[in-house]
Amino acid sequence: MKILVFEYITGGGYSQQEIPESLAREGRLMLLALLQNLLLLQDVELVLMLDERFKDLAGHAKIKILLQDQNQNCLQAFKQNCQLCDAVWPIAPEFKQILQAYCQLVEDAGKVLLTSTAKVVALTADKFLTWQQLKRFKIPTPDTYLLDSFDYSPGNWIVKPIDGVGCIDNHIIQNQDEFNNVVALLHKSQFIIQAHHVGQKTSLSCLFNKGEARLICVNQQVFSIVHQQYHLIACQVNYPAVNNNYLTLLQKIANAFPELWGYAGVDLIETPGQIEVLEINPRLTTSFVGIYEALGLNVAEMVLQLRMNLPLTTPTQNKTITVNLLNHHA
Repeated sequence: MKILVFEYITGGGYSQQEIPESLAREGRLMLLALLQNLLLLQDVELVLMLDERFKDLAGHAKIKILLQDQNQNCLQAFKQNCQLCDAVWPIAPEFKQILQAYCQLVEDAGKVLLTSTAKVVALTADKFLTWQQLKRFKIPTPDTYLLDSFDYSPGNWIVKPIDGVGCIDNHIIQNQDEFNNVVALLHKSQFIIQAHHVGQKTSLSCLFNKGEARLICVNQQVFSIVHQQYHLIACQVNYPAVNNNYLTLLQKIANAFPELWGYAGVDLIETPGQIEVLEINPRLTTSFVGIYEALGLNVAEMVLQLRMNLPLTTPTQNKTITVNLLNHHA
């Protein structure tokens, strides 16, 4: 099988602009982890799109490199390169419908998409639609409102882009003045406001397949707060906290989002009272970077096993690995 690997940040998505350092760092980490997984497999040929600024990543003889310069249209180049391969594994942010667009191109080309469908990407990318679907299936989740129709009431709140990724442009709100100051700076129609609950921030690394779910591991997310904004600084992969509540919750999510397929991440907030779902990421996440070292599991192999209805491999070790996003040099 010939697989086109495309990570948006390193693959040309920012070919005509400067790349923020934090995005470049996370993009490199996820790309290198996926390539590490795929290079361990037999009968797989790899084709990789790379922004020429990342050509230092092009050092493996088994990978065919397609360098992208700043004059190329990334989406058009991706569409053409899909024709060279049997299957495509895109990693891209959900904002501005980017991941959805690349998934749709793969589907339109009739190639095997090694992630969730464009349809469910569109649903999970929209935090308000996701909240509505979670409520519909009685899955615990913090109260969420569209910012442009929200009348302030006292409490702890957090404002987020409706289709944001990670911590981009989030704002913690604790009083009326903070609310007024933040709202004055934003295009309100592009944001949600959500009840801000203080608790343990965890994520689940999962595999989904036609309404079924498998938990790979639980991860602890480590944040700093600077100027009333969250910043993810590290992720402890395979944090020892698994219990049946996670498994029950995960199956409810699989029922609510039956088109989720392959690897996905689920972000949670845990308070003494309950576990609540914050968002669903239908793609590789930062936690994926540490899974092979933590559990000895090759997620890429497991995704291909899912596609071929083969039994999934089981962990060969059990360690907690910290992915440090501040000083990790991939």
